Amino acid sequence: MEKKNIDWGNLGFGYVQTDYRYVSNYKNGEWDEGTITTDPNITLNECAGVLQYAQTIFEGLKAYTTEDGHIVTFRPDLNAERMMASAERLEMPVFPKDRFIDAVNQVVTVNEAFVPPYGSGATLYIRPYMFGSNPVIGVKPADEYQFRILTTPVGPYFKGGVKPLTIRISDFDRAAPNGTGHIKAGLNYAMSLHAIVDAHKQGFDENMYLDPATRTKVEETGGANFLFVTKDNKVVTPKSNSILPSITRRSLMIVAKEYLGLEVEEREIYVDELKDFAECGLCGTAAVISPVGKIVDHGKEICLPAGMSEMGPVTKKLYDTLTGIQMGRIEAPEGWIHVIK
Repeated sequence: MEKKNIDWGNLGFGYVQTDYRYVSNYKNGEWDEGTITTDPNITLNECAGVLQYAQTIFEGLKAYTTEDGHIVTFRPDLNAERMMASAERLEMPVFPKDRFIDAVNQVVTVNEAFVPPYGSGATLYIRPYMFGSNPVIGVKPADEYQFRILTTPVGPYFKGGVKPLTIRISDFDRAAPNGTGHIKAGLNYAMSLHAIVDAHKQGFDENMYLDPATRTKVEETGGANFLFVTKDNKVVTPKSNSILPSITRRSLMIVAKEYLGLEVEEREIYVDELKDFAECGLCGTAAVISPVGKIVDHGKEICLPAGMSEMGPVTKKLYDTLTGIQMGRIEAPEGWIHVIK
């Protein structure tokens, strides 16, 4: 299929409307068969559950063109499972795993012209989401829902090269104890907007959120998990019931152990330990790993020795290996690469 006339090398990380999207509606206790549509607009009643009580969840994954010309996605089964968990927590109907993957296949296939070519540095971002669609005025779950998938071509997260981030330890909490921090609910991100705007005003790239109960342990940022590297090259990530189970982070831990032969550990990480780490990165779908050069704790600067000017050596190996797997340059573990075409 002929590609769209897009300057792939100069795409940013923003919304570019594609030709098709997937829609399925839940009514009378069941999902309809779903359809592909060209209409990007959604019509809702003014009292729709999503508008009144923020009953909405979402996912994020990408489609890539591999070195051998296939169009693939990375571990979509885990996105499906995480969205099922999110739906259960917000009392929404579960969209079945097999249907989730089939819907991804459909929407990427019809938007093939928007899948960037191999070597461009760009990808097709895939955003599945679900929301309460019928009128709800009393505080209760909606009765009807809509599941949709939109796609948009996006450029590389690091335009002009990797620049290590400066982050601050935030006075705001990302999630409540025993709250919804472990699911991908829209309300979690709404809560983080003021904190990230304030961080940017103060000259920081991101916030480091601490555990809301004791505020002594590292959790995550507004949209990414943390990954640390010790001075003896052990890869460590925070453990908490309030952290979103990042698919990228889980994959990087396997890469570290199985591909790079490094020791890995998931455990509670205390703020007092930050000064002892050699490297720090933020893990997520958009950038894979964003290196952190400096953490500021209320005026006290903690500089990571291997990350002030460029990505640290272990972080760089992790990044190169995982992106190599995603792009087909390195053999993937079984089940990681889902071929669409």
